[in-house]
This record gives sequence, C-alpha cells and structure tokens, in this order.
Amino acid sequence: MKRAFRLARIGWVLLRHGVDQMALSSLDYPLLRVLARLALIGRRKQAPRGERLRIAFERLGPVFVKFGQVLSTRRDLLPPDIADELSKLQDQVPPFPGEQARALIEGAFGRPIDAVFEQFDAEPIASASIAQVYFARLHGGREVAVKVLRPGMLKVIESDLGLLRTAAGWVEQVSQDGRRLRLREVVAEFDKYLHDELDLVREAANAAQLRRNMAGLDLVLVPEMVWDYCTPQVLVMERMKGVQVSQIERLRAAGVDIQKLARDGVTIFFTQVFRDGFFHADMHPGNIQVSLEPATFGRYIALDFGIVGTLDQRDKDYLAHNFLAFFQRDYRRVAELHIESGWVPPNTRVDELEGAVRAVCEPHFDRPLKDLSLGQVLLRLFQTSRRFNVEIQPQLVLLQKTLLNIEGLGRQLDPELDLWSTAKPFLERWMNEQVGWRALLHHLRDEAPRYAKFLPALPRLMHETLSLQTGKGRGQNEEAVMTALLLEQRRTNRLLLALISIVMGFVLGAVIVRFVFHGHGGLGLPY
Repeated sequence: MKRAFRLARIGWVLLRHGVDQMALSSLDYPLLRVLARLALIGRRKQAPRGERLRIAFERLGPVFVKFGQVLSTRRDLLPPDIADELSKLQDQVPPFPGEQARALIEGAFGRPIDAVFEQFDAEPIASASIAQVYFARLHGGREVAVKVLRPGMLKVIESDLGLLRTAAGWVEQVSQDGRRLRLREVVAEFDKYLHDELDLVREAANAAQLRRNMAGLDLVLVPEMVWDYCTPQVLVMERMKGVQVSQIERLRAAGVDIQKLARDGVTIFFTQVFRDGFFHADMHPGNIQVSLEPATFGRYIALDFGIVGTLDQRDKDYLAHNFLAFFQRDYRRVAELHIESGWVPPNTRVDELEGAVRAVCEPHFDRPLKDLSLGQVLLRLFQTSRRFNVEIQPQLVLLQKTLLNIEGLGRQLDPELDLWSTAKPFLERWMNEQVGWRALLHHLRDEAPRYAKFLPALPRLMHETLSLQTGKGRGQNEEAVMTALLLEQRRTNRLLLALISIVMGFVLGAVIVRFVFHGHGGLGLPY
C-alpha cells in the first residue's frame, strides 16, 4: 500500500507540473500530440517548462534530484532553458529550517552548539538533496564548514528505492533487454551508493583517502576532516574558499587559464581511475570549485565525497586496454577484449563485432569536444550491444556516470577540448608502467612479504611431502617406495619447470613489449 501511494504521488506530481506533456509533445506522432493537449485541460502552466521540471524533481525527493543533477550536465542533450533550471538542483535545493539543523548538531555532539562553535552562521551556504552546509568557526579561530544531513532521509530513500527495485523486476520479467542490462543489479548498486551518502563518517573517510591520493598531483585540493567533530549525521571539515567551476567568466576575469583547467580535469579523472582505482563519482559543477588563493591559484577544489567509485586491478586493466585500443583505432582488439572478459557470448564472431564497433566510433575521432557527443556514441553502442547480447557490468555504472559528468564539465570550460587526444598520453604512460621491468620490480616488491615467509619454509614443506608419500609405502617392498619417490620427483620437476617457464615468459614478454613499443615507435614513451 505504501508503494502504491508513493507511485500515485509520483504520477500526480508529474501530471501537476506537466512533465507528461513535455515528454509526449517531443514525439513525432500526431495521436500523442493530441493526448498531450488533452492532458493540459484543467491545468495551469504559467511557469516555464524548465522551472516546472525542477520543482517536480524537488518535490519528489533526493532520488529524483540526483537524476536531475546528472541531466543538468548534458547540455548537448537538453534545451538550454531546461539545463539552466536543472543546474539549480546542484546546490540550490530549498533548505530545511535552521532550527532543525541546530537541533541535529546539538543532538549529534551532545552539547549546546555554542560549546562547539565560537561562531555559527544561521543561513546555509549550500543546500543539496541529501544535506546542507553551514560556515562556522571553532573555538581557537579555525574556519570550518559544517554538513548536516536532512532529517528523515532514510525513510524517503527506502520508499523510492523499493519502487525502483519493483520496476526493475517487472522489466526483467517481460523484457530481454531488461535482463541483459541486469537492471536489478544496477538498482542494487544505486541503493548502495545512496545509503553510503547517508553516513557522513564514511564520506569523511572517502575524503581523507582522496586527499592522500591527490597530495602529490598539485592539481586538486581536498578539505581536511576535523575528526573530533565527525558523526554519521554531522560532518565538520576545513573551510575551502573558491569559485564554482561553472562561473567561467568570473574565473577568466581573475586570470585562470580555462583551457588548462579543462585539461587538468581530464588528468585528475584518469589519475583517480587508472592509478588509484578510487575516484570522486559525483563531479557535477556544484561539487567542484577553483581556488583563487595565491598559493593554490588555478587548482580545483573537490567537495562532497558521499559517492566514490572503486575499481579492482582487473577492471583497471580491462578499461585501460579498451581505451587505448579505441585511441589507436584497433577495433579488433576492442572486440577481442569484450569476448575475453565475458561481456559477450564466447561464440561471437570477432570480425562482426569489430565491424560494428568501427561503425560506431570511427565517425567521432579527430573532432573537438563541441562536435562530439558522448551521449550519441553511447546510444549507438547501446544499439550495437543489443545485437551482440552485451551484458552491462553494474560495477562500472558509476564510472560511466562520472565520465558523462567529465564530458559536461569539459564542454562548459573549453568546447574545443579534444577528450581523446588529452587522455591518450596519460593512458600510454600508465600502460608503460604496467609492463616491462618497472612493472616486474613493482610486482616483486608487492609480493616480497609473502615470498619472505614462504621461501624459508619451502625445504621443510618438500621434506614433509616426501615423508608423507614414503610413509604410505611402509610395509611395502623397496620397489614400491622407489616408485613413489620417482613420481614425487617428477611432480616436483614439473612444478619447477612450470614456474621457470612462467618467469621466463613474463621476462621475454616484457623485452618484446619494450622492443616493439620503443624500437618501432609504438607508444614511444621512456620508462
């Protein structure tokens, strides 16, 4: 019954604000246009359509606000009026009352707010879908930002996620595409990340990890957490002073190199993904500022770490090889990687998949970002994936979303930015670090603690194994014992030969890669 009432409310809000009319009127079917006009009977639509859509998302709650935030970065897919309105969802969601915020803070710390802060601003500096932020000053003079969760968030999110889970189950039951897209697993991933956002201690830990990872890059600033005042409901962090990245004219007037800023954003993203496997996954303009302070002029400031993505080594290797194959236009390798990873059935013909990928990607190379729509590329890839039964990997959904955010941000900063050529040198450099002698030494260093424990015990383990085998032969004749020893020796020899072959193969492969890449102009980057 709760889900039915919530579904009815969603339908009522969408109808009340004419969202149905926006969708139907955009289709080239006369009957649907007639239905759209009939749907307007009895409803007043004085406000602009973008404003109506924004208000509808705000009234439907945080799940819909998150959806609107993602849409706001795709100005290539939305009319300007709608994109401008949805961008207000990033940090201009109507705030909840200040009295509630003070009560939540005092409840979290167990003491009056004046005992914690020397000064606490009454008005929030930002109000988003999950929480809102206030500026304050601790006793002692340190300036901080205080993030407070909206009250009653868990109940609202659980309700909407329940509807999404039900809808995903229905679609998978009636649609082959729904099963292929693994919608229930995608909703489960979304569920996990939304719940992670409701624990501000987890967000603080994410920020601390990103701060350590980015410390030596000198391109992005991450605020320091004040751990003595971090709780699941309230988070206190270093106050950052910057200009929102979307205020391009103000940044340009201050002397910021906008083109460099766009390139730096790509570098930061690929560094987090491929070097660290730990990336900020909510990079809409409301969470990104630019510092104008003399000591850190022109650097990004990252905020809001409730959603981060993680990739294991297998994911990073697979993605890097795919990106590099795309950049080198090696579409056959892309097809082979899809088959090797199990994304497509093993009986898929490589040449057919290669041709399909080439048809999707080739028209988009060597174009500036203003002429390239990743949304259109993804749409064509989706159509191709249906033909080859490609399974969407839920663990990469966040990465796909973040890549769309990066494209939207890059498009706003520098429409001439070539995303491909900007990312290619980084990926080539990263690949150089994954093969050859440098990679061998790196892996040996990582495995050294295990070897240090295992190698001294190897003679004893071999002796125990031989003793066990010979003990089984007690009471038998000498010939049987000798046979057991010979069999064990042959097994040991095979194991040693296999180990030597693996090591020699790895070394030989590294030498070949080094010769091919460096001797014939392949990647052409020094080790």
